[in-house]
Amino acid sequence: MAYIPPHKRHSKDSERPTPTPESLAPLFKRNVQLRAPKSNAHRSGKIVYSNYAISRWFAVGLDDGNGDTSAAHLKPVSVESVGSKTGEKPVMLVKSNLDKENNEVKGSPWSSIAEKVLPDLLSSFEIARAESESEDLEVKAGMAARFGKFLFHGSPSVSLESVRKDCVTESTLRNLKRSFYYSLPASYMGNVMAEVVPKIGVDFANVKDIYHVNLSDSTRPDSSISCKCTLKDDKKLQLYKDDEMQSIRNLIDSAVLDPDVKGGLRWPLGKASTGNRYSVFGVSRTMVTSYQSSSIRLKVRYADRFDFRTGYGETSKEVVLKLKGMVSRLLEQEVETNVIFDMLKDTLRLIWQHLCCEPFLT
Repeated sequence: MAYIPPHKRHSKDSERPTPTPESLAPLFKRNVQLRAPKSNAHRSGKIVYSNYAISRWFAVGLDDGNGDTSAAHLKPVSVESVGSKTGEKPVMLVKSNLDKENNEVKGSPWSSIAEKVLPDLLSSFEIARAESESEDLEVKAGMAARFGKFLFHGSPSVSLESVRKDCVTESTLRNLKRSFYYSLPASYMGNVMAEVVPKIGVDFANVKDIYHVNLSDSTRPDSSISCKCTLKDDKKLQLYKDDEMQSIRNLIDSAVLDPDVKGGLRWPLGKASTGNRYSVFGVSRTMVTSYQSSSIRLKVRYADRFDFRTGYGETSKEVVLKLKGMVSRLLEQEVETNVIFDMLKDTLRLIWQHLCCEPFLT
């Protein structure tokens, strides 16, 4: 997807004016502080949330523009993996007043979304640039959009039964516990590959079949090791890197390919650990088809995971959109706020019009 500068485009968003850099700057200064606080990254390599991690949730288009919220309602949904963990049947938010002609919510929500997330986006990359200059921490910045549905669960203060199904407000939803379920229906995956890919200007890149073997280390109980592997012609695993310790290689070599078990791998009795240090606690297999343009990379992923400690496994179908063009601009020393805002708005428009396909998600 080539990026077209704002002065060369003809916008159809005539309903509301595009904010200028001057109007965004005061809002940005009020909401963020451009400094790099102490990071909470773990030196062992374990991925943890940093001290400045930001989490935002907000609903878009709950009413019809006239204050009528009766078109939005909560619908019970059966999700096997969630139900097996919590014992509760969650609900999802369904918008029923879709325009019947084009099956889209009326209006241009991407503009309001861009306005809300821009200050956090600029702040995050300012901190990333500051930390990348530190000698103590290597920072690799990235930006991606994941697709799925929010599931709502009852909370001590609000039960699902007490929520009015015919009048849902954002304040009501905020009182419910929620989780993001990123496993997508087969119909959504099929629509992305057959209809969306040709429309958004991406070309086929590659297909990868990757196994990950997760190891615990008795000398570092608060950390774990993830070994990335491919499958050789003899159906044995091969490490991506050849400089791993011999004991880890022995664990990888003893894995047995088995499509009938969760995660696709098993170990002979007594072979799932080496000495008294490393032990296998989880495996996963991901089959990824990638499409790309100069500014985005779309990944259609099928995953199969299993955790030996809990005995819990799951399969999922996932779609991830990596925004490499925006990352490049955000990492520049002199960030042009108006350019970033236009790129963000255009990306959100693409997502809303092509990847937020509610009929395929429900």
